[in-house]
Amino acid sequence: MQERLRLLLHKYLNDSCSTQELEEFFTYVRSADHDEHLRHLIRDLYEEIKAEDETVPSYVDEEGKLVFGESALLFELPKPRRKRRRIATLSIAAGTLVIIIGAVFFFKLPRATNNEQRSTIAHLTKKATDRSEYKYMLLPDSTQVWLNASSTLEFPEQFDGKLREVTLSGEAYFDVKHAQDIPFVIHTGQVATTVLGTAFNIKAYPGFKDIIVSVSRGKVKVTRGDQLLATLTKGQQVKVGSESDDITKKQIDETDVAAWQKGKLVYDDERFEEIVTNLKQIYNADVIIENQNVQNLRVSTTFSRETGIQHALEVLCKLTDTRLKEEKGVYYIK
Repeated sequence: MQERLRLLLHKYLNDSCSTQELEEFFTYVRSADHDEHLRHLIRDLYEEIKAEDETVPSYVDEEGKLVFGESALLFELPKPRRKRRRIATLSIAAGTLVIIIGAVFFFKLPRATNNEQRSTIAHLTKKATDRSEYKYMLLPDSTQVWLNASSTLEFPEQFDGKLREVTLSGEAYFDVKHAQDIPFVIHTGQVATTVLGTAFNIKAYPGFKDIIVSVSRGKVKVTRGDQLLATLTKGQQVKVGSESDDITKKQIDETDVAAWQKGKLVYDDERFEEIVTNLKQIYNADVIIENQNVQNLRVSTTFSRETGIQHALEVLCKLTDTRLKEEKGVYYIK
């Protein structure tokens, strides 16, 4: 495996991977999130290649320091040494151990799949995720977006010089590239979230009663038409009724902003039916709520994604005094 991974990494750096090789390389990278040995191996191979070729770029923040985090963070590469056809990105491995030893590995986005078809209307690019799928993308202004399961993001091929606008259906975490006097606006139904440069999460799935905006850095403004609904700063969250005037603003634990990126599923005073729908999307599972009396119950709970769909549903059933039954891969809540 080591020699094969070395070859793939070399070909990746030289932008010579075939589609099959690129997919194979991505499989190794994704597996490294849960495989300590593989993380060490990728780190060592990267360091070897960097030692052999001093032109392999180093990646730093605006202050000239390497940026590490608990989740896999992605950064735009410096301008390549030659013309590339794919967008290059850097992935910094997750976990405290990786932070301590400074292990860094990175990957590029593949070419557009069937879920990334370009819209013929207004020259928009549309990217989407299926159930249990997660996707990273770099927008034309270098804003970074992590798209959660069963979500869609539409954006223009190029932003104009006055306004940056995108449309989200589902959930995504945005790390917006700061651009003075050029606001970045995310439209979710009738609600808009506006920023200049900040990091925040938006949860706005079709059919859900609430649109939830949570801020991990900077400041955002949430509006409906000309009405200002909330101004949020670091560690604040607002729930806005998607079809009502309900607004709930509160302070939250900063680690719970986009906790799904770290494999943690956090539900705070959310409807039972919406939690189940979200679990179906995350695990690509079939779940039927037969007990109609619990659909609108408000529930607060937290799961690790690794716990699996069955255990998560069992916990929900205990919290709502319902029963779980599984038949031929379909879960019924009675």
